[in-house]
Amino acid sequence: MKRILLLFFVIFTNCNKNTHCVIDTSVGKILIELYPEKAPKTVANFLRYVDAGLYTNSTFFRVTTLENEAKRDIKIEVIQAKRADNKDFEPIKIETTEATGILHTNGTLSMARGKPNTATSSFFICINKQPELDFKGKRNPDGFGFAAFGKVTKGMEIVKKIQSGQNKNQLLVRPIIIKSIKRIE
Repeated sequence: MKRILLLFFVIFTNCNKNTHCVIDTSVGKILIELYPEKAPKTVANFLRYVDAGLYTNSTFFRVTTLENEAKRDIKIEVIQAKRADNKDFEPIKIETTEATGILHTNGTLSMARGKPNTATSSFFICINKQPELDFKGKRNPDGFGFAAFGKVTKGMEIVKKIQSGQNKNQLLVRPIIIKSIKRIE
């Protein structure tokens, strides 16, 4: 009996370390898990937007596929979201995959950015393994990669549905509305 109680305690304690959210879109829901112990600054930044309701009525606006990346040497597959009003908090310092250990695999959430330390609210979700987005990856010439901070736990079929939307130069002809992103217990 003591072993069962100890096992229950260990499982319960470990389950509560990560934060869970739901991305409610116009084509379905995507459940995500965030890793605040591995990427504390990036998760705190994302949750600042979530808790303030600032992703409400934002969009998944950009999709990359092997077809629309054909002319690039380093191809990736992601869907990218942005806020409508572009009124962002101050950029955050990049937490590289080398520091966090969170790699860009299928379903990974990561912050979009230009130069290092410029990420604000725009984020993307990986489709398939994307090692060129990790630290020392070749997608970004600076070699810092992108700050991964979570993973899709349910709803990859929605992510793939968004990626398959009609696009022109990677921009969705009909962006997918993000009704809200909220924490869940």
